[in-house]
Amino acid sequence: MNPDMVLIPAGWFWMGSDHHYRWESPRHPVWLDAFEIARYAVRRCEYAQFLSETGHPEPAGWLNPSFGKANQPVVGVSWFAAISYCEWLSKSLGETFRLPTEAQWEKACRGGLEGADYAWGNEPPNQIEYFRGEWTGPKGVGEWRPNGYGLFNIGDNVHEWCMDWYSEDYYAISPAKNPAGPETGARRVSRGGSWRHQIKASRAAHRSSLPPQHAYTDYGVRLTCISRDGSIMPRQCRSSDSTV
Repeated sequence: MNPDMVLIPAGWFWMGSDHHYRWESPRHPVWLDAFEIARYAVRRCEYAQFLSETGHPEPAGWLNPSFGKANQPVVGVSWFAAISYCEWLSKSLGETFRLPTEAQWEKACRGGLEGADYAWGNEPPNQIEYFRGEWTGPKGVGEWRPNGYGLFNIGDNVHEWCMDWYSEDYYAISPAKNPAGPETGARRVSRGGSWRHQIKASRAAHRSSLPPQHAYTDYGVRLTCISRDGSIMPRQCRSSDSTV
């Protein structure tokens, strides 16, 4: 059950884009403290244990064969259900798991490639064989190559919830260090592309959002973890030798 976590080093990175949608600008420097993020999105088999132990309602599409493989990312999870999963896992493992902030997600997605459009570089996904054709559901986690930080399917396969409230104009007022989103809102941030769309991967700077109660079968969950004192996750909580 221990998630395989990857350490993202502290430092500055460039967030956003000045060349696409208005709500992705301005491109601006952001400092983030070191954090750890899951190498893979939460899998269906992991979420099944949560359902079994808590009696939490099954997510949308749970019985659909297109989403029924153990190694697929769990889908149909609302933001509230994602928070419930984080709370359950935190209690089970004695650590604090949560959703990434929008800034953490973008830094992790970029994988150290400053200025690149996608997690893997600038090659458009419609020119990459892996993304071509019709997908009837998400691919199994880890089926495609990782980014520079060793993260799989970040930016493609399923949209991933973030902690933050969403605001189109947040970048104009966001703090330079450890931004955590607006204090209030009506929609929560989501990031990344999904299997449902013709273009199945999103640019690293692309922003999207959804009301937190909504649960669609192209929405999934990726975790971050901190220790009780707010520092990065301690070594004994990692499972770097785990397999998918």
